[in-house]
Formats: sequence, structure tokens, C-alpha cells
Amino acid sequence: MMNRILCLSVLAALTFSVNAAHAADTCTKIVSTGHPQYPTIAFKDGDSIVGAAPTLVEAIAKDLDIPLESKFMGTWSDAQAAARDGKADMIVGVYFNDERAEYLDFVQPAFIFDPVVVFIAKDKPFDFKGQDDLIGKKGATNKGESYGTKLDAFIKDKLDVARTDGIDDALKDLAAGKVDYVIAGYYPGDAELSVLELEDKVEALEPALLSAEMFVAFSKKSPCAALASKFSEGITKLTTDGSFHQIQMDAISKWDSEH
Repeated sequence: MMNRILCLSVLAALTFSVNAAHAADTCTKIVSTGHPQYPTIAFKDGDSIVGAAPTLVEAIAKDLDIPLESKFMGTWSDAQAAARDGKADMIVGVYFNDERAEYLDFVQPAFIFDPVVVFIAKDKPFDFKGQDDLIGKKGATNKGESYGTKLDAFIKDKLDVARTDGIDDALKDLAAGKVDYVIAGYYPGDAELSVLELEDKVEALEPALLSAEMFVAFSKKSPCAALASKFSEGITKLTTDGSFHQIQMDAISKWDSEH
């Protein structure tokens, strides 16, 4: 029995080695994409997607000696479609949901927890203790956003939420009184308020609707998906040794200096 277990262990190790070697042979370059408007995790810079998440995966790819190109591929919906169709090997800064899991291999662990909050106009406050307090009011959020299976279902079934072409448009509608609230990630929402000079007019409410895990994911159509375990090791290392914290600080500095 012990010999059989040992043989199986050796076989598993050999299979992993062969798969890793095969991945290195077939994945000669990783084309990555991400959210064009999710500072400071990911945002458009010319024809590229930059920010903390792209920098994280670039560092891991460099250690694996595999070239990585972070490309702007359109809106957030377009970026997800590119990963679904195999035009992008990887998408960074993405929440898990069941629909996405059909075409993406999510790399564990998550690299950050992202608070999803409700933004309101300061001159039009309302009592808020949780998501039920949004029922009956008019809201907005960005096209293509998912906030996890449960909150997505609640928004669809219980709320009146319009989808805009960007978080900036949603926040402008809020400031203009066209909607009562905006659902968005706290970090990109706060960054956009600074750009739009709306910090004095809009605020985020507490508590957060949720704190969502944000992942790196490979397209299931990409040969590079076989490298998921290597990226898992890299994410674990860089998020526990302080490296990713520094990456975040650098991304914030870049965004602040340019906006």
C-alpha cells in the first residue's frame, strides 16, 4: 500500500513537472488586460493597462522569464469579452462570479480585498444601514461590473440601477441629482471623485456593501492557463512579503501625479 502511495506521489510530481514544462513551451507570451477605469488597481494609460494589478503580474512573469504585455482592449465589458474569447490570455483585477468561472481560471489567492460601497450626494443624505435601504431609490453603477453572485442578484431583483459608460459618468449623474446613489469600489470611486473635483459634494457611506476578493484570472482558451499554479505561488509571495503594498503605493503616486 505504501509503495502504491509513493508511486502515485511520484507520478503526480512528474505530471506537474511535465505540465509546467509544456506550459513554458506553449506559452511564449502573456497578453494581459484589465479594467480601463479602476484606479489605482488598474487604469488605461495610452494603449496599456497600468496600475497595481498589472505591475503585480508583470513582476511574476519576469520571474518566470515569460514576456507579458498589458493591453488596453476597450471598456470593462470589452476586456472581459477579450478574455472569454481568448484574445487576452489573462485579465487582472476581476471579481469571481459563476458566469465568469465558465470562461476564466481564477488564480488563488485573491491579491486584494476591495470594499464595494454606496456613494451619495452630501446634500441629499438618507438613512443607510445596508442594501435594503437602497430599495425604492434610483441608483447607478458602471457597465460590466459584477459584485459577486449574491449582490448581483439583489441588484437585479430588488434595485433600480442604471448602467453607465464609466464610474465618472455615474458620479456626475449623482452630483447632478439624476440618481440617488452610486454603487462602486471604494478605491476607484474615491480616485474619480478627486479627478472630477467632487470630494466636497459626494461621500461614501458606511458600512460597505461587501468586501470583495479581487483576482488574477487566465482565459480557459489560453495555453498560458497552465501557469496558474506558478502565478499562485507568486501572488502568495508578493502579497505576504510587503512587495505588493509597495506596488500599491507606487500606483497611487503615479495616479496622483497624473491626475
